[in-house]
This record gives sequence, structure tokens and C-alpha cells, in this order.
Amino acid sequence: MKKEQKSKVKAEPKKEVDVLFDQYAESHQHPSNKLIHWVCVPMIVFSLLGLIWTIPFPHLEFLGKFNGFLNWASFVIAFAGYYYYRLSPILSYLMILFVFAAAGIIVQLEKWEASGGPAVWLVCAVVFVFAWIGQFIGHKIEGKKPSFLQDVKFLLIGPIWLFHFLCQKIGLKY
Repeated sequence: MKKEQKSKVKAEPKKEVDVLFDQYAESHQHPSNKLIHWVCVPMIVFSLLGLIWTIPFPHLEFLGKFNGFLNWASFVIAFAGYYYYRLSPILSYLMILFVFAAAGIIVQLEKWEASGGPAVWLVCAVVFVFAWIGQFIGHKIEGKKPSFLQDVKFLLIGPIWLFHFLCQKIGLKY
């Protein structure tokens, strides 16, 4: 008589990014708060990028016509990109695509400003303030404090938390 052996399937430990998503999700359960985050988080990332972009940066002659594309935001993008890449290469690529789109809009805002439109920093500051008001309204509805009050790294988790839903929807492993 053969002994039946039960095979034990070991559950893989959760990836760091999934642990962070679980923690972040604790204060993002209410459908209205989630919807507000879908609108406001991208606006905050865009406006923060634009605000940092407009901080004066030294003119570097060797960059030639590309001089305006290296600025303080470039360093923030690089550090955030590295952090995201360590958590999930796929999510970092999605963030890079979002940052490229945001940078394109910022460049258009710079052109608008040069032709007499409002200052880029002012547009971004207004967007930033309204987006944060939206966030706090969402958390008031939720009845829970924003995650970043627990740990500031959750300011970086919010954007990729949204992208992870898109990945799940299309079946892309992140």
C-alpha cells in the first residue's frame, strides 16, 4: 500500500510593493475616496513636477538646445524612478510614461507663459492646492487619515497604486 503524500503548497511571500499597497488600501476603501484619488493623485504628481520644474536651474552650455530639459525635476524623476523600479519595473515604466506626458504638458505651459499666458508655477500651484483639497475631502468621506501621515513614503505609493489597478485589469503582472 502506497502512502499518500499530501503536497504542501507554500505561499510565496508578498512582494514589498504588495505589502505597501495593502497598507495604502486600508485608508482607501470608500468608492468616492477612490474616485477622488483617480482624479487628484495624477493632478498632484503633475503639479508637483511642474513646481519643481520651474525652480531656477543653472544654465549648462554643454547641453546646447536640450538645456531646458535638465532641471531640478530631472533629479526628482530619477530618484523616484529608481525607487519605483526597485518596487516593480513594470510600474516604474508606467510612471515614466506618465511623467513624459506630464513633462509634455509642462513644456506647453512654458510656451503659453512665453506668449503672455500665466506663469507655469502659478498654474501648477493652483492645481496642487485644488488637488490636495480634493484629497482631504476624499479622506473626510473615508473617515480615515491619509496614509502619508503614517509614513511619508506613501506619497510615492499613491500614483503606482493606481497603475497597479490598471495592470490587474489587463492581466499584466507587475
